[in-house]
Amino acid sequence: MHFAILQFPASNCDQDCLHAARVMGHTSSFVWHKETSLGAADAVIVPGGFSYGDYLRCGAIARFSPVMQAVQEFAAQGGLVLGVCNGFQILCEAGLLPGALVRNRDLQFHCEQVFLKTGNFETPFTSAIPRDTLLKIPIAHGEGCYFADPTTLATLQAKRQILWQYCDSTGAVTDASNPNGSLLNIAGIANERFNVAGLMPHPDRAAESVLGTDDGKWVFHSMIASLEAAKVARAA
Repeated sequence: MHFAILQFPASNCDQDCLHAARVMGHTSSFVWHKETSLGAADAVIVPGGFSYGDYLRCGAIARFSPVMQAVQEFAAQGGLVLGVCNGFQILCEAGLLPGALVRNRDLQFHCEQVFLKTGNFETPFTSAIPRDTLLKIPIAHGEGCYFADPTTLATLQAKRQILWQYCDSTGAVTDASNPNGSLLNIAGIANERFNVAGLMPHPDRAAESVLGTDDGKWVFHSMIASLEAAKVARAA
């Protein structure tokens, strides 16, 4: 499988995503923000960083990049798109995911390891995660507080679009385990079709045990398994 990794001015996790895909045994390449094609991509990753210096709002300018039109079309055709940290912010700004990411409730930048509880194991981004496993994955953000209106939150819950929530080491979803004040402890969500997902924690920085945790690999394993299953289905 081939992963297209977007690059914007001030992206700083593009190399991490490129490496993570290759660690999983698959190919990856960069796609510059001025491009109008994703090439032969099987999946797209919108990486973390500070696209366009986070001017206006995080992701607010990046959403207008030419490459985002290609991402919109790719997602509309059912392609898998994963946004990580700033990538999550960009997908929300682009309308590919509901809600918004705002300043952390303590107005501080958080760089630490967090635990994640998976809320739906039946998606292309979570299907390979062992059912009894909490993910330990790092965060690094100042504007990671997920916010949405009550109707949107109710829809996310009803349709099981909340993929990950911040929790403690026992799996309890508590206010103390919420690093940024996200409503419902939301760390990551998916769209209604479950082909677009975003999360603030960095699975790309947790794909190898040498990094202190390799729990992020389960997100990539899930995507790869979904892509391979779809390929088999098309060939049948």
